[in-house]
Amino acid sequence: MQRKTIVRLSVFVVAAALALLTRGVHLPANIPMFALDDALLVHKEFLVAVLGWVVFSVYWEVAAGSAAPEKSSESQASRGLHVFLTNVAALLVVLPFRGLGRFLPVSSPIMWIGLAVEAAGLFLAIWARRHLGRNWSGRITIKVDHQLIRSGPYRLLRHPIYTGILAIYAGTAIVTGEWLALIGLAMTGLAYWRKIRLEEVNLKVAFGADYDAYCRETWALVPGLL
Repeated sequence: MQRKTIVRLSVFVVAAALALLTRGVHLPANIPMFALDDALLVHKEFLVAVLGWVVFSVYWEVAAGSAAPEKSSESQASRGLHVFLTNVAALLVVLPFRGLGRFLPVSSPIMWIGLAVEAAGLFLAIWARRHLGRNWSGRITIKVDHQLIRSGPYRLLRHPIYTGILAIYAGTAIVTGEWLALIGLAMTGLAYWRKIRLEEVNLKVAFGADYDAYCRETWALVPGLL
């Protein structure tokens, strides 16, 4: 398991442990910006949201072992920028800090809506990953014997994994209701907007007219919108 994956999983495990250990514990009101949000931690919905991240991270690490060899890929600096943005965003979304305050109240019905969005994103990302198979890569790459996949969610969307991941971030932000989480979601959107632009240029070079036709018949992230 790669070091960055271990670090990310450690953050999610710590967040889950905080949710368990502080249930029913009232923290002082006058505490600094990065103190724990006791109102959030006493809700089991937050723990469920964090566990969703753990499941996603573990699955992604295991599935990465089946990827085909790379024929060409983006630079280390380009990949590093994407990893930095998405990992910082994950910290802002998941860690239960009071931060800048709330954009949503602490409410179980609202949290369950967030969990539903997160679960839908998790399902879509894993479904798309399974259809992509050996063509998948965390980097922007062209694989040996790369294929243009058009099955499953790829019949409608060119980047359903990214749609799913963005939904995971968005769902968790609804669960926590923190402004810091919204900032994290915005960072994630920026990271994947950049990645989509670079990836589509790469795929057009690899598949030419076939990819141009595929683009005309599909949406990038959301059917009918984007």
